[in-house]
Amino acid sequence: MDLESYIRALPKAELHLHIEGSLEPEMMFALAQRNGVTLPWDSVEATRAAYAFSDLQSFLDLYYAGAAALIHERDFHELAMAYFARAHADGVVHAELFFDPQTHTERGIAFETVLDGLERACQEAQTRYGISSRLILCFLRHLSEDEGFATLEQALPHLGRIHGVGLDSSEKGHPPSKFTRLFARCRDLGLHVVAHAGEEGPPAYIVEALDLLQVERIDHGVRAAEDPALMARLAREQVPLTVCPLSNIKLCVFDRLEQHNLRQLLEAGLKVTINSDDPAYFGGYVGQNYLETAIALGLSRAQLKQLARNSLEASFVPEALRSPWLSVLDSLPTD
Repeated sequence: MDLESYIRALPKAELHLHIEGSLEPEMMFALAQRNGVTLPWDSVEATRAAYAFSDLQSFLDLYYAGAAALIHERDFHELAMAYFARAHADGVVHAELFFDPQTHTERGIAFETVLDGLERACQEAQTRYGISSRLILCFLRHLSEDEGFATLEQALPHLGRIHGVGLDSSEKGHPPSKFTRLFARCRDLGLHVVAHAGEEGPPAYIVEALDLLQVERIDHGVRAAEDPALMARLAREQVPLTVCPLSNIKLCVFDRLEQHNLRQLLEAGLKVTINSDDPAYFGGYVGQNYLETAIALGLSRAQLKQLARNSLEASFVPEALRSPWLSVLDSLPTD
């Protein structure tokens, strides 16, 4: 079995995927035309040409502009179904989708419109592809904690459909400590909690996310390598890191994939996973992230299998659902 086929055969979970970040330019333009929305670019080609980012903020500016094409429940359903088709082809058996309601509600889109479209797609993906899924509401960290509380209020009638909360958007200047009260409230409500930390922000942001927000997973976390004590803690406590290699290159966290520290983190005993982040913008869905990272870093099949195992173990699913996936994984060779 060649490497690409082997990676596809690995049952895996994707734990760091922004569903709005899977909006391919072709769909963006089709939805914009259907919905009468004017985009900043005049063609699919011009849009792709704009995908040259110098940092996280330069990406976010484009990301928010593209999201304007998403208006109706049908749009969110189609967006998520396009993602699930690609995930299925990559061997994803479980996906935990981040969604950013504040990106849409501030444009006048009802919270329910977003949630209804995504949930319908999750149900359809289970039927069509056998992919289980969870929805994780992300708060935008460049906005205030009070605005986060307002979004949580909108979510309260729908908590049976939302499995957790996260923290995303611009990391610089917006430490996790800014949202301590909000995350305490979410934990009190029984929601799973995760947060982006240590991508552009310093290792101290990872510590804050662990100690103040009491998160169960760290999204990104690659800058943990700058702090030996933090590395030891993450290995000891087995806190999952949802690393996104191609995203890190596209956003200049590392200059080249060969310089990425994923292998270093993995060999230090950290619970590292591979994910695609915003694949429409960063050049690859999860299978491509596995493949290009394996080639660039010389990962063995045993290490690829461990990465897939980590993703399944770090997912927010009951053991009865996880166990059959692990059995299939265990049956795959490593030579």
